[in-house]
Amino acid sequence: MHMIATEEAFATPEYLEALRNLGSTSTSDVVRYAAYFLTKDPAATGLCDVETRLASMDANGVDMHLMSLTSPGVQLFDADLGTHLAQQTNDRLAELIRQYPTRLAGLAAIAPQDPTRAADEITRAMTELGMHGIIINSHTNGEYLDERKFDPILEAAQRNKAPVYIHPTFPSDDMFKPYSVYGVSGAIWGFAAETGLHAVRMVFGGVFDRFPDLQIVLGHMGESLPYWLFRFDNIYDMMMSQGQVPAGMIKLERKPSEYVKSNIHITTSGMFSDDVLKFAIDAVGAERIMFAIDYPFESSKAGSDWIRAAPIAAEQKEMILSTNAQRLFKIKP
Repeated sequence: MHMIATEEAFATPEYLEALRNLGSTSTSDVVRYAAYFLTKDPAATGLCDVETRLASMDANGVDMHLMSLTSPGVQLFDADLGTHLAQQTNDRLAELIRQYPTRLAGLAAIAPQDPTRAADEITRAMTELGMHGIIINSHTNGEYLDERKFDPILEAAQRNKAPVYIHPTFPSDDMFKPYSVYGVSGAIWGFAAETGLHAVRMVFGGVFDRFPDLQIVLGHMGESLPYWLFRFDNIYDMMMSQGQVPAGMIKLERKPSEYVKSNIHITTSGMFSDDVLKFAIDAVGAERIMFAIDYPFESSKAGSDWIRAAPIAAEQKEMILSTNAQRLFKIKP
């Protein structure tokens, strides 16, 4: 089967150098930790080297990588530098895609610190650079996409039919302290907790009532959201019917779970589990799940071997491996 991996990280040397410089001067524990993690992780050496990437793809039967700027992205920088790095990174990614059009596709980076320029970059990336969506590494200085200041970004994404992949980053400064021990701030738990929170805020903040055609993508089998669908609906209905409406809660047009099933796709990145896959198919449907590895931080062999052997129907496997990504990201077969 044709195999498209949809959460595959890359970086440019200029971006990594800017992140090192930021980490060496910042007073933020989160910034310093994120910079250290990315620039010291041995796996990060695969971010910039396209030949190493292609060799890994060939060795494991992966036909295409949908590439995106690695976390924490450009959101830790000030608005001007973040915007510049996003534009520069997108230009470099477009060059790589032109060199390997059947092997590589891309999601554009943006700097939400300046929503107007970020919206402009979405339009440029989708109409001029041939990108297939955008990547946002979750919160931006502790702020989330449900906040109205980011509506220009969501409007541009909807207008340009650009799926928004919300990739994890470390919890914000306000959230970080209880996650700072035992290594749980990152992929063990903190990434999912923070990114899942982001998506939940978008659902309950009415984002998908304002932007009904907007499509969001979450990695790691949905950052726990599929497991919570019953709880979302049950507690929301209870609070609304009993008049126990928390501050800021609004009356949604549909059940919370319905937005997850209509406006959110999930990928398998770093979650190579038969039990979780079968649960996710039951919860949201195979048509909303896409294969991903999380290269270079996860094993391409482990991810590829797992999905090939996964005990699911052949038509479901084909959707997850290729046709869902082709449809959502408009990738030509």
